[in-house]
Amino acid sequence: MPLGAARFGLSGADLGKLELIQTQTVSGVSSVDFTSIKGSEYNTHFLTYSNVKLSAGNKQIGMRFYESGSLETASVYRWAIERVEGSSFSEQRTQGFSRFPVAWYALSTNTGNNANGYFYLYNLNDSSAYSNFTNQSFGWGYNSDTGMQFGSGVLPQASTVDGIQIAHYDSAGVNLSGTFSIYGIKES
Repeated sequence: MPLGAARFGLSGADLGKLELIQTQTVSGVSSVDFTSIKGSEYNTHFLTYSNVKLSAGNKQIGMRFYESGSLETASVYRWAIERVEGSSFSEQRTQGFSRFPVAWYALSTNTGNNANGYFYLYNLNDSSAYSNFTNQSFGWGYNSDTGMQFGSGVLPQASTVDGIQIAHYDSAGVNLSGTFSIYGIKES
């Protein structure tokens, strides 16, 4: 075996293929919506975000799902995260909230301070299963402290999720900027 070939995936195992569905680079928008996620082609999706900023500081961003074309805004999302902001560590969880956490630390508007992270999303197009995710995020908080989180969540109702929205949901007029990409993971 050649040097380095023992690394995961290099020994001939076919691990699937990451295929870009859409990238959106936005500035000053109220939300980022992915409404064509090709759910019939992929059971697993990978969503990334980088250099994300809000137009107002000390705010957070979240994610909601579209079910059969309608945005689910009710307090039905369940999630748990471990979160660090500066020197504070906390666990947060909910049995019914109106969105999933994307960057659940207070974002800053300072130059160079932004949020970056990813989600693995499962069963989005499977109307007989619950859609769920795992995620990780890192960024700079409101007081120029580091902010990070990791966690998981579920939409505990069997439905066809055919879209995703990312936004700040608590205050009107708070816009976001950054680059957002969604990929499908093609199973072999």
